[in-house]
Amino acid sequence: MASKLVQLQSKATQASQFVAKHGCSYYKQLMEKNKQYVQEPATVEKCNLLAKQLFYTRLASLPGRTETFWKEFDYVKHLWKNRQELKVEDAGIAALFGLECFCWFCAGEIVGRGFTFTGYYV
Repeated sequence: MASKLVQLQSKATQASQFVAKHGCSYYKQLMEKNKQYVQEPATVEKCNLLAKQLFYTRLASLPGRTETFWKEFDYVKHLWKNRQELKVEDAGIAALFGLECFCWFCAGEIVGRGFTFTGYYV
């Protein structure tokens, strides 16, 4: 166990040295490549304006999202009406999707409780 800890420490040291050596140049390269997205001058007023633009742009996209939701809902209703014609593959995909949603819900509950499991006595 102690040898694994020493290996882990040496790997962490190597990684931190690599970041210290190459991190600054990577940052400069990244900012140079994406400089068209940086607002100049970076003032509080400009940040507030951008935040409002983002909020109202998202708000304006709600009707399109709602329309898409209802189209998907109508498709599901159509599938439910014709469930006798449903293929095994489609049913399997629907079951896996439901299982995935349930697992994400459970994981979210566990994270929301601070990674504690309730109901279990240790």
